[in-house]
Amino acid sequence: MANQKFFFNTSTLKYEKVKRPTKKRLGRFFLWLAGGIVFATIVLFLSYSFFDSPKEKLLKRELSQMKFQYEVLNDKLNHIVAVMDDIQDRDDNIYRVIFEAEPIPSSIRKAGFGGTDRYAKLEGYRHSSVLIETTEKLDKITSQLVVQSKSFDDVFEMAKNKSKFLSAMPAIQPVSNKDLKRLSSFYGYRMDPFYKVMKFHEGVDFSAPTGTEIYSTGDGKVIKIRKSKRAYGNSVLIDHGFGYETFYAHCEDILVKKGQKVKRGQVIATVGNTGKSTAPHLHYEVKKSGKAINPINFFFNDITPEEYDLILERSERPSQTLD
Repeated sequence: MANQKFFFNTSTLKYEKVKRPTKKRLGRFFLWLAGGIVFATIVLFLSYSFFDSPKEKLLKRELSQMKFQYEVLNDKLNHIVAVMDDIQDRDDNIYRVIFEAEPIPSSIRKAGFGGTDRYAKLEGYRHSSVLIETTEKLDKITSQLVVQSKSFDDVFEMAKNKSKFLSAMPAIQPVSNKDLKRLSSFYGYRMDPFYKVMKFHEGVDFSAPTGTEIYSTGDGKVIKIRKSKRAYGNSVLIDHGFGYETFYAHCEDILVKKGQKVKRGQVIATVGNTGKSTAPHLHYEVKKSGKAINPINFFFNDITPEEYDLILERSERPSQTLD
């Protein structure tokens, strides 16, 4: 047979079969086996290093598609962020301004998240940056939506109280002043008639005869009445709510009591010359959240735009207060 080997025996002058020892045959077998294993290992190594299996190709396609979808999602989130910023800007600069509400601080709207390992579970992967970026954007939008929702709840409540707000806001002049000739001193730095130095005048002075009626400039509640021969003399302080207060000083007679509710246009006192005063007049102030502001900005129910411009022109002229 082809697999058998023979040799010529010179003693017997015959061809005889070559007999191989079992140990040698086993050695040759294991040698071939080792070579086959090494060759197979090299082939597998090269195959897995430079070529993908069908399963790997499928997984890579899925990963590529997943990454693309995350990038699309990020673009959509960027668009949502832009819309959210616009809503927040409208809320702060339109809606809350209409209702005299303070804008929400950026530190609250853009509040971050605590903890350095919030996204640690997403780290360590090939596309961790995409996952973390998307999750972080989504968390921020969620937080901003909560703040914005609360803000809209507040605006809704303010809208329901709008009629009360409009009635309470100081919106008329406190004395009859159709010809605008009774405004004798304005808000700002003016000459003090007693000390002859420039002092900040926190209100406006209405010159009028003693006994002239003084009106509440908005709905509210009398929270303080003071009768004195010094400083502002006899005075009335009214709380209108929504952060507004009005102050009426140098009165002759006070016609309301502490705790009494009043309406816009109701007579609350009469003009006098009490306290530190050089002539009969009303010293009138408007305060918002405890801070004095220019009262002439609140006479819109009484005067035309042309008359308002005239008041502004007169307020720029140097003058002396009456108190």
